[in-house]
Amino acid sequence: MTGRPTAQVMAELADLDDPKMRAVNEKHGDDHGVHLGKLRALAKRLKTQQDLARELWATDDTAARLLAILVSRPKAYGRDELDTMLREARAPKVHDWLVKYVVKKSPHAEELRLAWTEDPDPVVASAGWALTTERVAKKPDGLDLAGLLDTVEAEMKDAPDRLQWAMNHCLAQIGIEHPGHRARAVAIGERLEVLKDHPTPPNCTSPFAPAWIAEMVRRQEEKQAAKQGDRVTYG
Repeated sequence: MTGRPTAQVMAELADLDDPKMRAVNEKHGDDHGVHLGKLRALAKRLKTQQDLARELWATDDTAARLLAILVSRPKAYGRDELDTMLREARAPKVHDWLVKYVVKKSPHAEELRLAWTEDPDPVVASAGWALTTERVAKKPDGLDLAGLLDTVEAEMKDAPDRLQWAMNHCLAQIGIEHPGHRARAVAIGERLEVLKDHPTPPNCTSPFAPAWIAEMVRRQEEKQAAKQGDRVTYG
């Protein structure tokens, strides 16, 4: 199913648009009505098509841009191209997917992380913090974790919503992954009380950093204990 004209793909997206889904998505700031499962299924059929991805992105349609991200080849984008795309990506889901599925896999990720974190636009800065959170979890060497906690402590309380959310995620990730900084991360969360009263569905983890850290550490310890039990049983 490769090589399909952009107009044909746009028509299929239009057929998939569901008014009820659009109403749900609009509550989160996303102006599209395509079920994400169906969008992923379409992307799977289309497979990677970089030219199509660029054409879909140029439509400025939210569903088309989400599809563009899924059929992109992350390493095909230049640094300035990704910077422009992020600044164009004002729908939250487009912004999140662009960072998660494209920028994180790009050779320009670290350069963009540093630039975006210092950007005066809080939405752009939130992308820098999302990339920093990824490094905290997977490649922490070279990061100033204490310095990151200093910044979170000084700025998170009054940060705009999306930037605040990204900084809070980084705070929690530091507490989860780095025991030496855990007590301070928890203390910062408890003092600032960011997202303390955020509605959390049953069986979901609260985004309030102290609760988030405690739950994830509990799961890690439970998993480790299970592994040790297996070694005792089968050792």
